[in-house]
Amino acid sequence: MKKTRATAIPDDVESLKQQLLEMHILLQKSQRESLLHQQEAKRFQQLYHQSIEQWQLALRKRFAASSEGHPGQGELFNEAEDCLTPTAEEVAADETITYTRKKSRRPSLAAELPREDVVHDIADADKVCDDCGHDLHQMGEEVSEKLEFIPATVKVIRHIRPKYSCRCCEQKATRTNIKIAPAPVSMLPKSIATPTLLSQIITAKYQFGLPLYRQEALFKSFGIELHRQTMSRWLLKLSTQLTPLYERMHALMLERHALWSDDTPVKVLDVDKSQCTMWVYGCGGDKPVAPLNEGPSPPNIVLYDYQDGRGGIHPNTFLAGYHGLLQVDGYAGYHGTDALLAGCWAHARRKFIEAKAVQPKGKTGRADQALNLIQKLYGIEKSLHNLSVEDKAHARQAQSVPIMAQLKAWLDKALHQVPPKNAIGKAIGYTLNQWDKLQVYLAHGAAAIDNNRAERAIKPFVIGRKNWLFSNSRSGAQASSMLYSLIETAKANDVPPGVYLTALFEQLPHLTDGESVDHLLPWAIRV
Repeated sequence: MKKTRATAIPDDVESLKQQLLEMHILLQKSQRESLLHQQEAKRFQQLYHQSIEQWQLALRKRFAASSEGHPGQGELFNEAEDCLTPTAEEVAADETITYTRKKSRRPSLAAELPREDVVHDIADADKVCDDCGHDLHQMGEEVSEKLEFIPATVKVIRHIRPKYSCRCCEQKATRTNIKIAPAPVSMLPKSIATPTLLSQIITAKYQFGLPLYRQEALFKSFGIELHRQTMSRWLLKLSTQLTPLYERMHALMLERHALWSDDTPVKVLDVDKSQCTMWVYGCGGDKPVAPLNEGPSPPNIVLYDYQDGRGGIHPNTFLAGYHGLLQVDGYAGYHGTDALLAGCWAHARRKFIEAKAVQPKGKTGRADQALNLIQKLYGIEKSLHNLSVEDKAHARQAQSVPIMAQLKAWLDKALHQVPPKNAIGKAIGYTLNQWDKLQVYLAHGAAAIDNNRAERAIKPFVIGRKNWLFSNSRSGAQASSMLYSLIETAKANDVPPGVYLTALFEQLPHLTDGESVDHLLPWAIRV
């Protein structure tokens, strides 16, 4: 059989050399194509897994309940039905003979609520013994309490000012000298608004998220024609008069050693910007709690600041001259401030929670290892709640620093073992990028482990935004920031916002020019 070129081996050296060269070129080409196919297959496989993860995370974000969130309108809509839905334990118990349903807990009625006694006694003829006929004596009583709800009472207060003149001057046809008491001072002269009415409108919108058009319908049910445009004008005028209080709280805030901040978008119709922003800044916790063996804690302050955009110039301007500690998320706009930035472990933990959500069910992965170490850090923080700032810093150095070192070593090792674009890779990359800021809290007792306090402060605005959707004007958004600040600061100092605003609107009109407003701040006012 005649040999083909592919199998024939020439005898001369030159032909053999040429054939080897051609075969070497073909072999290299084949290897390159095979390698390219392998790399392409690997890239496709990574892209496929990343797409699966993104799809699972999107489903989770859209349909799964968030353990860190507040109920939105959807949850509130089925609130009654959800409360009546049996738990898994109750369903399992229903299938057994020995099932006994737990009694529902009666709501507690505060002792300070006014009480009205209604006595249900038997007739005098029945107060004799059926056996011997002797009179019965009262041996005790059974008391049960029910809650009566009395709708809001609306009334008109008539301010009557008698006018006085001189009859003698009237008879002489001279200019009559008329005397009358001065009109009572008020926040909005020549309007029908009283302190209680203004307080009701503001708390209904900014504390409970009830838009003005719904309040208009509510007032109409009481027979009052109070248009939303009128209420809107009142709020704009009030915000101008409340500016001195806002500026004073701003100055007091910048004197503190540790602040926190967060932001959220807001739509403003008359601003030609793709994204306007409502910033929140604050100091302290949710309630004014003094550490053990220390004096009264300083007041908690929460301030909102509306801006037309989200550039770093806005926090730089608001925090001008501040050199203390600032707890923030990973937004780079804070880097231009003079503050020492402390990171948020809640954001880092959230990344690993997302990575855990896309793990195969029932399997433990890298996300669980990271979450276990992060949870240990949070467990330490829980035990340090009532310690002073100095004691917290010392305890963190002794207890948290070793765990932090262990976590850093794990992150550095895992970084080279996972694709950077999948969920666990993104979580590891984010944590390492934020590492310097995430360990700041270890050396500063005034810092928290996360920025959840700022997120809780921005939540009331986010919930209200779901109801009113947008602001019509820049001035309206600025007025909202002013009124949200007063309400949230009052809440943070355990002062009922409605009570505070009523007292404020009664006392503020009597303030003279140049007088200090310190006695009218939420934590200092006499109500």
